[in-house]
Amino acid sequence: MAIFDVDGTIFRSSLLIEITDMLIERGVFPREAQETYQHDKEKWLDREGDYESYIAAVVKAFMKNLKGVSYGDFKDVAEDTIEKYKYRTYRYTRDLVKKLKKEGYFLLAISQSPKAVLDTFCAELGFDKVYGRIYELGPNDCFTGKIIDEHIIQNKAMVTKRALTKEGLTLTDSVGVGDTESDIAFLELVTNPICFNPNRKLYKHAKRNKWEVVVERKDVVYTI
Repeated sequence: MAIFDVDGTIFRSSLLIEITDMLIERGVFPREAQETYQHDKEKWLDREGDYESYIAAVVKAFMKNLKGVSYGDFKDVAEDTIEKYKYRTYRYTRDLVKKLKKEGYFLLAISQSPKAVLDTFCAELGFDKVYGRIYELGPNDCFTGKIIDEHIIQNKAMVTKRALTKEGLTLTDSVGVGDTESDIAFLELVTNPICFNPNRKLYKHAKRNKWEVVVERKDVVYTI
């Protein structure tokens, strides 16, 4: 099997950020929602703040405004988001996915982005199984604002072990690719861990454990 994180690892942004921006653009979320994370976004772009603070602010805005949104409206925006951004992938991981698929690997994606968005994005790439955040729906087919089984999706090692059991897989000759410290949980389980464009915490962990570190910058891919 091969396990991939998605945001920042395959997709050259965050699916959650892109769908949140589009939900605002389409009027599903109020315009004020963007104001709650704009400051953190600008600080990150100016390299005065960190990405973690920016994405945390987006998650907060997303969760605050999701309640009461119909699944139909959300799904329409999700599909339009993927149609617009489906080619914004890193060359290295895109090619690695194709290579492993050809070799018969079972491709598993684990992400904190909404599963409704991930399903469409990952299907385009040929993934066999996708784990992402699932949001509860009320009787009127509108979101309640709650996450189903949040404790499971937050623990990527638990998700990996669950997939192993459900799909009858093995970790022999397995591959794992991630970009932040949250991916360490599954990278420690696989035979061949790859840290791709890692943040500082994952990079330090990778160097201590002699894991492969791959960086893609502009049109160059190199190992450090």
